Amino acid sequence: MTLKAATSLPDARLFLTDAPVMAKRRVTEAGTSKESGQLRVAIVHYWLVSMRGGEKVLEELCRMFPQADIFTLVCNRDRISDFLKTRNIRTSFLQKIPGAQRHYTKMLPLMPFALEQFDLQDYDLVLSSESGPAKGIITRADALHVCYCHSPMRYIWDQFHVYRHGLPWVGRALMSITAPVLRAWDVTTSSRVDVFVANSEYVASRIRRFYDRDAVVIHPPVATDDFAVGKGKGEFYLYAGQLTTYKRPDIAVRACTEAGRKLVVIGEGEQLPYLKSIAGPTVQFLGHQPFNVLRDHLSRCRALLFPGTEDFGILPVEAMASGRPVLAFDAGGARETVSAPQVGFRFAEQTTEALLETMAAFEEVEDDIDPHAIRAHSLKFSSAVFRDRLSGLIEQQLSSHRDGAAGVFRRRPG
Repeated sequence: MTLKAATSLPDARLFLTDAPVMAKRRVTEAGTSKESGQLRVAIVHYWLVSMRGGEKVLEELCRMFPQADIFTLVCNRDRISDFLKTRNIRTSFLQKIPGAQRHYTKMLPLMPFALEQFDLQDYDLVLSSESGPAKGIITRADALHVCYCHSPMRYIWDQFHVYRHGLPWVGRALMSITAPVLRAWDVTTSSRVDVFVANSEYVASRIRRFYDRDAVVIHPPVATDDFAVGKGKGEFYLYAGQLTTYKRPDIAVRACTEAGRKLVVIGEGEQLPYLKSIAGPTVQFLGHQPFNVLRDHLSRCRALLFPGTEDFGILPVEAMASGRPVLAFDAGGARETVSAPQVGFRFAEQTTEALLETMAAFEEVEDDIDPHAIRAHSLKFSSAVFRDRLSGLIEQQLSSHRDGAAGVFRRRPG
């Protein structure tokens, strides 16, 4: 058989090297897939059962990559945003287990198996949104895997004993047995990630401690445009968020009860009965509220009380976008957001006494605080800043990853 001149080949001199021969059509596709929208993108999110900070990041990732498919362990479509409902969402086999949407945390030992069942071989870029076990997915060898880490799994690492003590004896026994295995899996699967992105310096330090990996810090997106500076002096202190032990809402309730200050509590959780039992007449519990109610209270409060330790903490930035100061415990992401004297105060000890002293210091200068300066500070954490920084990082990594993968392929023995 006689071959005609191979006009479809880019250069006949390639036959003199060990480089693979590629048709011009494939060369063109490889070089322009990103620009033409052909880049196949998968976003892996731990679970979709509510709309909290992690899900707000997921929404922004979907806006950055509208062609992306979402993979998640469990999804409750009744509790996610209308925007996410329009996306192509694929769930794991855990979704078929009765009660999974409500009791998903009890299925933690099964989650590694469920994640590794996702077939991501068709995807060029995989973005894992990590707080539960999401980074453990298996990608194609030449795909780029970027992990946006909200937090290494607290319940098997630094918050293990807090979560364990809150369980009945059967749960404590099971957690003691399964946690070492999950830790080993969690560390091992960190090597499946090409680039870690942390939502704060605090989380970056935990990634170094638990995974021995460096991370680029890109703060999560806050929809600052959804908030506006309120009018007049605030009417009450505000606590908002889950009423769970590690967030320490009891400190806010006790402090306002002792000081006789008005406190509005927005949120629900297992601590609600206890908090009501220690609250005085100046404390009002509103339970779970829709976004417009939360936004209204943020614009009218004297200050947001933030006594817990959060990996980043979007709520303080939302309060600042409303022109209201934040009184926060000096730990976690609050060190990076409540970072200027004109936007709030941080207290060094996670105690009622420390918060009372901070409230007294705040009230002495309350009339001199400029709400517009506070809002200006919040814009450092806007969605636009997040998109610019993350898209720039991914663009850079795609370029270097593609070049590196090609180099490895050329050097591979024949």
